[in-house]
Amino acid sequence: MDMRPLKHFLTLADTLHFGRASEACHVSPSTLSRSIQQLEESLGVRLFERDNRHVALTRQGHSFHAYARDTLEQWEQLRQSLMRDAHVLTGEISIYCSVTASYSFLYDLLSEFRTRYPGIELKLHTGDPAQAMPRVLAGNEDMAITSRPRQLPEGLAFKSLTRSPLVFIAPHDAHEWVPADPRTPSAEQWRNVPMVLSESGLSREVSNTWFKALGISPRIYAQVAGHEAIVSMVGLGFGVGVVPRIVLEASPLSERVRILPVKPELPHYDVGLCVLNRRLRSPLIQALWDEVAERG
Repeated sequence: MDMRPLKHFLTLADTLHFGRASEACHVSPSTLSRSIQQLEESLGVRLFERDNRHVALTRQGHSFHAYARDTLEQWEQLRQSLMRDAHVLTGEISIYCSVTASYSFLYDLLSEFRTRYPGIELKLHTGDPAQAMPRVLAGNEDMAITSRPRQLPEGLAFKSLTRSPLVFIAPHDAHEWVPADPRTPSAEQWRNVPMVLSESGLSREVSNTWFKALGISPRIYAQVAGHEAIVSMVGLGFGVGVVPRIVLEASPLSERVRILPVKPELPHYDVGLCVLNRRLRSPLIQALWDEVAERG
């Protein structure tokens, strides 16, 4: 069975860009366009509204999107189940994580798995950790290495890999706005401290809660995507930041900052592997999931 037209459709629906979609599908833009046209002709409806500048899903396209995604998932599950019966697994698994997670966890996570299942291709995407769970929930990634939120979204499974405390960091150089006594924080000390914080995610939620307990809002100097950039900006003297200690320890700029012994301490950052429960019906996904030993 040729499932390529459905894959072409889903890729274009995700990117809404013929150039990027054709590159991701490893076909020419004209081949991709012809595949979409043939799909529309067989259905008798337009799936995309498109002109020279814009591509958008039609109402029928949105309806077909759910069907195409479910059909491909069921096909992959069946194909992989048959291969497992034959003691062979082939296919691909996409994993999303931050840059730090890519070199902190992936070797231990995947080295034995690659030896055991050489036919499984692993696709790694890196970016802002705050986008990890949304990408898994949206079906854009099979799995993600990310922090566990306070409330795990329904339908999501999570295995803990490690725990790392969240810490306040400041530049090594002296600045008048760095709190003199962080062990006894007060609104007076922290009201004018320039903060470099994540745009979203657990560390931002925890930071906001900590400042709310002081009765003030943080003075935001910059909001960034990704903890690695926070270490860089703090090292340059732009402000105080909040990052997981694991990110700080892995950073090449760790010597340019120092940890502030702030009280009360921030909670730990529980880092692990997450996946949609329904995706565990895939033998490929289940094989990798079983390979991961949860750490308490």
